[in-house]
Amino acid sequence: MNGQGGMPGQRAGEVEDKAADWLWRQAGEWKIEDQTAFDSWLAESAHHRAAYWRLKAAWGRTERVAALRPSDFRRGATAKNRTWPIMKFAGVACMAAAGIVATFYLWPSSEASYATAIGGQAKITLADGSHVQLNTDTAITVSMDTRHRTVTLKKGEAFFDVQHDASRPFSVLAAGHRIVDLGTEFSVRTNGKRLQVTLLRGRARLESESDWVQHHATDLTPGEVVVATANSLSVSNVPVHQLADALAWRRGKLVFSHVTLTEAADQFNRYNQTKLVIDPAIADRKISGTFEAGSVQSFASIAQYALGLRSEKKPGQIIISKPTP
Repeated sequence: MNGQGGMPGQRAGEVEDKAADWLWRQAGEWKIEDQTAFDSWLAESAHHRAAYWRLKAAWGRTERVAALRPSDFRRGATAKNRTWPIMKFAGVACMAAAGIVATFYLWPSSEASYATAIGGQAKITLADGSHVQLNTDTAITVSMDTRHRTVTLKKGEAFFDVQHDASRPFSVLAAGHRIVDLGTEFSVRTNGKRLQVTLLRGRARLESESDWVQHHATDLTPGEVVVATANSLSVSNVPVHQLADALAWRRGKLVFSHVTLTEAADQFNRYNQTKLVIDPAIADRKISGTFEAGSVQSFASIAQYALGLRSEKKPGQIIISKPTP
């Protein structure tokens, strides 16, 4: 089987039904294992991909018409609407593709949660076609309806490649701030109190969730990195190669350029259950290099043999210190 052909013996109608099933499931609870199965199904055949995006585009047109319905009609869409048969859903999409308006069907609002463990990563395709890559120990919730698309970054770091839609703003909420997409690729990292946003492409606006904090608002351009807390905001322009180094985690790498051992250890400890502990006496020693994010032992070995330090492994940690006389 190749990426251009269909599944053996699979009729076009079966492919359409499966595509409709995926669209319907994305409107409800969506887990990482669902995303993995969906990606595999798309990769199996160009016919699968064509059927999915054709139905998604058709349903998007129906969705926009439905958004014009009176608000009391929208409120009347109860939970039982989510149990419509898949064939009926596929039929509405096909009607929309044929130019027939089916305003009595509504795309239900959806919410899903995704998370990674320490050392884990995940790539997610959202229902609107946007892509999110989660870094280690990261948790998000995604909420979408006919008017808004909102991702809440509860902790960790994520990279966003957003499908811009002016009629449905895409926002990321984190650490008391809101990042609003203006056609963008950007990364966001937070520990709950501090927020860092790195913009690679397009434009984005960072603003405080509290409307009265007027000074916490700025428009970002490519290459800018903003760091925000509850009481401060700073923007810096970063060279392209430094941006690439900062996002090397997307390839499973950590890139250090003349950083202290403490700073390097802090980064490694985000990705590993075994923690690096740096003796304060050598905390300011500098190191450079490219490392596998999960190779904490390799880093310790380099510190030992290249920097002449002592490496001692204990349960759950590796202690790096001055060599004994």
